[in-house]
Amino acid sequence: MQEKLHEECGVFGIYDNDNLDVVTSTYLALYALQHRGQESCGIAVNDDGVIRSYRDLGLVTDVFKPQVLEKLGSGKMAIGHCLYGTAESDKRENAQPMTIRHVKGQMAIANNGVVLNAYELRQKLELQGAIFHSTSDAELIAHMITRERLTASSIEEAICNAMDKLYGTYSMLVMSPKKLIGVRDPLGMRPLSIGKCENSYVLASETAALDSMGAHFVRDVKPGEIVIIDENGLRSIEKHCGKKSHLCVFEFVYFARPDSVIEGTSVHLARQKMGEFLAKEHPVEADLVMGVPDSGNDAALGYANASGIPYGIGLIKNKYIGRTFILNTQKQRENAVRIKLNAIADIVRGKRLVLVDDSIVRGTTSARIVRMLREAGAKEVHMRISSPPFRYPCYFGTDIDSPERLIANNMTIPEIGRKIGVDSLGFLSLQNIVKVAEHSDCQFCTGCFSGEYPLNVENAGKVSKFDRKISENND
Repeated sequence: MQEKLHEECGVFGIYDNDNLDVVTSTYLALYALQHRGQESCGIAVNDDGVIRSYRDLGLVTDVFKPQVLEKLGSGKMAIGHCLYGTAESDKRENAQPMTIRHVKGQMAIANNGVVLNAYELRQKLELQGAIFHSTSDAELIAHMITRERLTASSIEEAICNAMDKLYGTYSMLVMSPKKLIGVRDPLGMRPLSIGKCENSYVLASETAALDSMGAHFVRDVKPGEIVIIDENGLRSIEKHCGKKSHLCVFEFVYFARPDSVIEGTSVHLARQKMGEFLAKEHPVEADLVMGVPDSGNDAALGYANASGIPYGIGLIKNKYIGRTFILNTQKQRENAVRIKLNAIADIVRGKRLVLVDDSIVRGTTSARIVRMLREAGAKEVHMRISSPPFRYPCYFGTDIDSPERLIANNMTIPEIGRKIGVDSLGFLSLQNIVKVAEHSDCQFCTGCFSGEYPLNVENAGKVSKFDRKISENND
């Protein structure tokens, strides 16, 4: 069980009309999306209908050494994927993009999201003789599309027909011999952007990935839209469009990079707005406002601006340490927190601090940070959280699914404050968190805070007995 929430993955695709190096462009984009998934990654390249791919466990820089990139060669199109894996999915066979050969040719698929009716669909396919090599929804979607392709006149028609049977969240890329296709689920719960670089098109989970290879943002893919890019340019199918977007609000709280723009709103400015709301909801007399790097910095700046309390940097983050929660023992995780963060004693000594972070899951890391600041001489520590208390499971791609492990389910806010050792604790209200994307007209999924979900989650998370045994063995 980790201390921070983590999104499942990021996707990127490019269709070249300008003699670009699609492999290098995809590599750079995945590097820009590394924060969305650090368990595995992969790239698939389309060279005149022949798809070459490589995927493995590890970070982008570890997996794609120069010799690997060279072997991928060149092509007209490429798609890439980076995955954050859970205990059930951190196997090489679950890495994406997944490539398959079927009667109509090759296909590669990269998906971000969760198919809620995956168990039923997979069981039906297996009873018809389908063979699965992974537990990934991407492989299930590939089966659904290829079966529809047997009778459909085009790959996009097959995808459209498959969407009628898929229930859940997905922002996915499909690469056929001649087309690059982007698809977003009808509620648009996961982001997907369209960019352009001269005459070439790109698709990405975040606009920061477009910036990484010199593309400019065109627009977001609409909820339910199928975007087709081929030699004739860009066109779309909007059969499944029309529903109001329910983007995951945690894209703005934590998942997305601050330099990205989602649904027309700067993530950096949205987080500043969270801090401004926090200052109005939970004012306090203090000498300095500081963020827990990096995710709390933007909200801390907003709190400082709204409160008039000076903003400062009191914690330094080591950029070269991995995620603390993947370490095996509690003692290792405790030591890693000190390696990852260190207080600047001359800044915090004798000060009344407002410490801003994006969320509290279990509270263990928060407690250690507070203890660190007090040991460095902080006079008072008032913690402010730029999201509501996290009380409910997420079924749509965030990897925490056990309410009993969440501190907000076991303690009141004052009790949490005493547990982590702060002088006061305040969370952003549900009422205000949905107001942070002021330039967007989309609604938000806030199920992790409210327990109210935009989709029926009754059968979410159901797996076969074989997959369950694998999970139990991993535990």
